[in-house]
Amino acid sequence: MRITMIGSGYVGLVSGACFADFGHEVTCVDLDAEKISSLKAGQIPIFEPGLETLVATNAASGRLCFTTDLTAAVGIADVVFLAVGTPSRRGDGHADLSYVYAAAADIARAVQGFTVIVTKSTVPVGTGDEVERIVRSVNPHADVVVVSNPEFLREGAAIEDFKRPDRIVIGLDDERARAIMDEVYRPLYLNQAPIMYTGRRTAELIKYAGNAFLAMKITFINEVADLCEKTGGNVQDVARGIGLDKRIGSKFLNAGPGYGGSCFPKDTLALVKTGQDHDTPLRLVEATVAINAQRKRSMGRKVIAACGGDVRGKQIGILGLTFKPNTDDMRDAPSIAVIQTLIDAGAKVKAFDPEGMEIAKTMISGIDYAEDAYDAAADADCLVLITEWNAFRSLDLERLKSVMAKPSMVDLRNVYRGADLEAAGFDYSSVGRPAAATMSERSDEAAE
Repeated sequence: MRITMIGSGYVGLVSGACFADFGHEVTCVDLDAEKISSLKAGQIPIFEPGLETLVATNAASGRLCFTTDLTAAVGIADVVFLAVGTPSRRGDGHADLSYVYAAAADIARAVQGFTVIVTKSTVPVGTGDEVERIVRSVNPHADVVVVSNPEFLREGAAIEDFKRPDRIVIGLDDERARAIMDEVYRPLYLNQAPIMYTGRRTAELIKYAGNAFLAMKITFINEVADLCEKTGGNVQDVARGIGLDKRIGSKFLNAGPGYGGSCFPKDTLALVKTGQDHDTPLRLVEATVAINAQRKRSMGRKVIAACGGDVRGKQIGILGLTFKPNTDDMRDAPSIAVIQTLIDAGAKVKAFDPEGMEIAKTMISGIDYAEDAYDAAADADCLVLITEWNAFRSLDLERLKSVMAKPSMVDLRNVYRGADLEAAGFDYSSVGRPAAATMSERSDEAAE
């Protein structure tokens, strides 16, 4: 199967490399000539475990190639995937579909013979209809079928998610596309991956509804954590107690500083706007968006409270900047709001992240960046753990204590046991737990 992937960002690159690994011939297209040159040279523009090796292996085999020539790549394709960005539109929060629509017009001009156009980008309901309208308008003779095939990739585990998915959702209104899509995903039949065929608009809604529901679970347990702090409960025990109910499940019930990343913030906001446009307001999702935004700043205030209510002139060490571990993605990361709150209160901040610092330097100004966790802790009045990288899970507490001005830690991911930190001589606070919580570590589950 000859596949062309329009867009070589996170979704396009991971999907293209995985399809090539299935044995398909894949061409990844991007208008950014510098990005394409880097990819041809084996340089991966994002951090994703296993991706560099996967790209190199399939590029060497000839199954995966990169180009800026959309016309040639589309002309030979059996299937063209749209994997361009759909960021939140400035000013109103709607999904910005300009890249999707521009790509649809370009595809229409270049398509030859029967071709399936697949929207992989996360798009609001009805976008597939507009893509089809654009294609028909630009090229009335184009023999195409437009399909929705949303992605469900977790950053940091994207390759595993692609090859062993919970489900594959394919939305189509023209049965001619079914045989083609069956062939695209045929290798996954060996893994017994459930493939769900539905209408195109339904598939578009599934993506948004899924992300919004997970975001609501995170926000719910964060509010329960606040209640636990006021009443002396332990949010980790509460989460375990309700998560054992199979109707609820244990995932996405880890209390923390709020969700971030490339999906949940923009997708929940876009779903809110879609509901408003259709006069069906989604009040639960609206509340989720508002509460999550407030929570990130409140975590900064939590740090200030742990420092006696005043951080002016104090040194604060930050462990973790990315919105989750195993990625360099800083988009809507809770660390941004936490750090800004501390800076606004007069604190001096020094931060370390294993992968996110170069991107963070373009987004967060007025702070210093450390060489490692212990450098971030040096002379600090308080150390704040924001992202639960494995490198932060077994820190040498005696060493930390020896380099800090004051042995104090605020653990926003509940990585450590309060009793262990207090036994080591630390002032310790976490999220939704008693000061000396003795329960086991939180799970290694990723946030998305």
